[in-house]
Amino acid sequence: MDNEIILRTVDLKKYFPVRRNIRELIRPSFVRAVDGVSLEIKKGEFFGLVGESGCGKTTLGKLIVKVIQPTSGKIIFNGEDITHKKITGETRRKIQMIFQNPFSSLNPKMKVKDLILEGIMIHKLYPKKKFGEKLEELLNAVGLGIEFAERFPDELSGGQRQRVVIARAIAVEPEILVADEPTSSLDVSVRAQIIELFEKIRKNMNLSIVFISHDIHTVRVYAERVAVMYLGEIVEMGLKEKIFSKPLHPYTYILLKSVIDLERVKNEGRYNIGFDSLGDPPSLLDKIRGCKFASRCPFKDKICEEKKPELIELDERVVACHFAGEIKFEEN
Repeated sequence: MDNEIILRTVDLKKYFPVRRNIRELIRPSFVRAVDGVSLEIKKGEFFGLVGESGCGKTTLGKLIVKVIQPTSGKIIFNGEDITHKKITGETRRKIQMIFQNPFSSLNPKMKVKDLILEGIMIHKLYPKKKFGEKLEELLNAVGLGIEFAERFPDELSGGQRQRVVIARAIAVEPEILVADEPTSSLDVSVRAQIIELFEKIRKNMNLSIVFISHDIHTVRVYAERVAVMYLGEIVEMGLKEKIFSKPLHPYTYILLKSVIDLERVKNEGRYNIGFDSLGDPPSLLDKIRGCKFASRCPFKDKICEEKKPELIELDERVVACHFAGEIKFEEN
């Protein structure tokens, strides 16, 4: 893998105003969907972004591809600050996103061939006489045949639609691809095929993939580095081997423990902690003085509610916890 940094975010924030009453029309409250995220994506890297639903993963993905504009912070792509630029042309071609629902992201009135070739035509990547050859190449690359070219989206299964979406995204030869829960609506058997497809494409194209998911198993197998997100913030980030074998943040630990291991259930009974016993997370509207996870953390102390922990480097990763490295977790 190339160690060149292709994309960097610096203290990235996205606050959505909420106006529920007359007073808030003047002074709105804000949903802090992304609250100061700094990360780096390397060229050719499979980067996993995990966390509970509502933690801000999708919003961060949309910020990276400039679907929405950040409230503050910086987005730097290939050394260029694109934070306040409307990206078009070559830059837009290089940054692509795959959304969670493949059907809603495909125009139902367009055939598969037109959906895939649209980007190639817009960016003038190939002469018209090569369109047929390129279309067949792309369909084969995502595990579909040329016979699918004349079909409409409603004639395809969920897995086939997702393959068309992937073909459309890679058709313009991007450098970074943000995949937002791309397998969540698919059957288990199809999920594995789609993930294998992502990995194959990444290697063949030296493509950087930001894979957003709550599926820990998928990220554990394919990602090289992982960022764990909670209520708009990164709480732990580093090599997957370190994070999954020895988590340092209580949230990461509980996230891993909440995944059902059928063998351990069979041998030990109901062993996992899970989140149900910890209560609901705080509202994203709340201004929290200390650690955002403190209200649910079984390992908290007084300082956790009074002072926000900073991201520090520890054991070849970064982690935001006052007691990182001191808490003795059970073995995963």
